[in-house]
Amino acid sequence: MARTILKNKPLVEAIFELRLKLQGEHPNIQSDPNYKLLLGSIHSHFKGEYPFFEQLPTTLVPDDLAAYLVQYRFRASEGAWPLIQLGPGIITLNETAGYDWDKDFYPRIGRTVSGFFTVYPGQERPLVQSLILRYIDAVAFDYEHDNVFDFLRDMMKIRVELLPGLFEGPGIDNRPKVIDLRFSFPSASPPGSMSLRFASGQQNGHDTLIWETVFESTGPDLPQTDDAISAWAAAAHTITSDWFFKIIDGELQRRFE
Repeated sequence: MARTILKNKPLVEAIFELRLKLQGEHPNIQSDPNYKLLLGSIHSHFKGEYPFFEQLPTTLVPDDLAAYLVQYRFRASEGAWPLIQLGPGIITLNETAGYDWDKDFYPRIGRTVSGFFTVYPGQERPLVQSLILRYIDAVAFDYEHDNVFDFLRDMMKIRVELLPGLFEGPGIDNRPKVIDLRFSFPSASPPGSMSLRFASGQQNGHDTLIWETVFESTGPDLPQTDDAISAWAAAAHTITSDWFFKIIDGELQRRFE
């Protein structure tokens, strides 16, 4: 099938996230004993592609409480995208307007995963605990004058209905000013869950409808090798892309083209 090009794509951010299994008996107090050594190794390995280094305020969080908190960023230059983020037990790849799955993002996932495990300190390869592929999109929406439920139904094939009688009598407008809807569905292949979220938000000072399309896999049967993780990413992308284009099919897609 020919790849659809969206010249005005609604993408806010595309994120690939890998989390490791950490050490510690208490779920809120876990750590990676190799993290401090890993930071220097990651910086050295990726400095050719991402030479600009950022330290985030989360580095002030005590080590015992910093599990899976992003603390450092690596960019090609200041403010540039894509970027890699690193924290105890977590590495992410993030992209915005320059996103192109085939030509750039998917190959970068492979390089990020391979580089991460190549330089990871210690004699044993750490275990992957979760893999996430997340897309955040946004479209302008006027909550004061339009009904977001109508927009979801007419433009995105999502039907949300409240009992009409709720709005009889007390003078409550049936047009919500704030929404936050979440759905999650189990997946057999690859094993995991497919999630959608629709929420009110803002972008560049304007009201928007934000929607997230997320595929996540967790548990003991996760892919552990570089090739298997890349194959998981490809499968997750096939599903998220299919859902995205089915949701926007019609007038909304024409707007984005």
